[in-house]
Order: sequence, then C-alpha cells, then structure tokens
Amino acid sequence: MATNLQLDDRLIRQAVALGGHRTKKAAVTQALSDYVRHLRQEQILGLFGKVDFTPGFDYKRQRARA
Repeated sequence: MATNLQLDDRLIRQAVALGGHRTKKAAVTQALSDYVRHLRQEQILGLFGKVDFTPGFDYKRQRARA
C-alpha cells in the first residue's frame, strides 16, 4: 500500500543511521513495529491486578480429567 507522509528529514536520517537501516522505509517499518509492540505490552501490563489468581490451583490434575 503506497502512502505519502511528510516526515522530519533530520529525524529519518538519524533513525536510518542509528538503526543501521538501508532505506527510509526499513527505518519507518521498524519504528512502527516497535511502537505496536510497546502498545501491546502496555495493554498486558494494564491487566495486573485484574486477573484472578488461585495459588493452590493444580493445572496438572485438571488436565488429567480432560
């Protein structure tokens, strides 16, 4: 999918150089991938304290019944 974006040239050059990317597209793709991964991790962290946990649960015993 072709997309035209106006990006800060200085920022793109830095991203390409620091990331060792061969193209601007590679740098932008890596940045988007990292951003999505970060947002998903934040969602997971938001679950702390919301998931029920039973310390004595024996998952092996339940698996044997199935």
